[in-house]
Amino acid sequence: MTKALSLQDSEFMLRAIQLAKRGMYTTKPNPRVGCVLVKDNKIIAEGWHVRAGQGHAEVEALKNTQDAQGATAYVTLEPCSHYGRTPPCAEALIKAGVVRVVVAMQDPNPLVAGKGLALLEQAGISVVSGVMEAEAKQLNQGFITRMQTGKPYVLSKLAMSLDGRTAMASGESKWITATHARQDVQKLRALSGAVLTGVGTVLADDPGMNVRLQGVDVEQPVRVILDSSLRTPVTAKLLTLPGRTVILTCSADEKKSQALQQAGAEVYHLAANQQQRLDLDAVLNFLAKQQINDVLVEAGSVLNGALLEQDLIDECIIYMAPSVLGASGRGLFALPNVSAMADKKQLQLLDVRKVGVDLRLQYKVGGALAAI
Repeated sequence: MTKALSLQDSEFMLRAIQLAKRGMYTTKPNPRVGCVLVKDNKIIAEGWHVRAGQGHAEVEALKNTQDAQGATAYVTLEPCSHYGRTPPCAEALIKAGVVRVVVAMQDPNPLVAGKGLALLEQAGISVVSGVMEAEAKQLNQGFITRMQTGKPYVLSKLAMSLDGRTAMASGESKWITATHARQDVQKLRALSGAVLTGVGTVLADDPGMNVRLQGVDVEQPVRVILDSSLRTPVTAKLLTLPGRTVILTCSADEKKSQALQQAGAEVYHLAANQQQRLDLDAVLNFLAKQQINDVLVEAGSVLNGALLEQDLIDECIIYMAPSVLGASGRGLFALPNVSAMADKKQLQLLDVRKVGVDLRLQYKVGGALAAI
């Protein structure tokens, strides 16, 4: 296996990445993968993974040509070598007579990484790895994080005024940002396997936490409520919407639990911390076991502060509105233990852009830069 890189390889891999992006909203919990088959320097077939349980990118591409003999396959992720819901893609490429396979990155699952490439090489196929690897990793940062750490990738979405306030002192927060920013949030939800909030937000706002994008094929994210004492009302809006609503609790109140389950929720009992609140590490481990790659946090300052304090946020997107809410408004993060400059939480700015009248600020948090 080599890591040789040519301009031609990059051009065809770029096309495979473009194809993989077509499944950004639909492949969860599977990774987004694209495949291009090339013969005599021309693309003869293309494919991408659309939805879990359906054909992988390589298989979809092979369906679109009658003769792949002698072709080169460009794939954004190492072809699988094991039987899951579908047969191994590495075997399908071998059977089709492909003579060269170029991949962007190896499978991040430590139990399978490299096995698909080894299978191809054993069959006499030339293998090149690492072409546009950074771009391919960006496609599936949640899947990679879950495979390597046992936790999902956590993105916190926040909205604030120019003076850093997320709500009035009363809790009133609708709406700090304008329409374009709120529409952008819908895309963040569509990219996520779960949208997570605390019961305080449910009680204050009665949110839907679902994706509302017109004319777009989307797998709805799981709605997750952290509710240590089971205070979620059985009349909450999110219990009436299509898709899963998961309530995580450390309460032993079976009566409340049964009432919420009858109202449409899934209720799971997790470990409590010393303050008799949900252990946030246990929450993220649980979500990873539910095969959730990406978690979007839409919560208040207390939950966001607790996640940040425990280094459990990988990334923040903050929408800043051109308004001032005043000194009595609520802040972004409740961090009672930060009292000196030495204790500050350092973020790294990745991107800033204007979304309608608001600014969209994207940050990596803490050591998350080294995670992928």
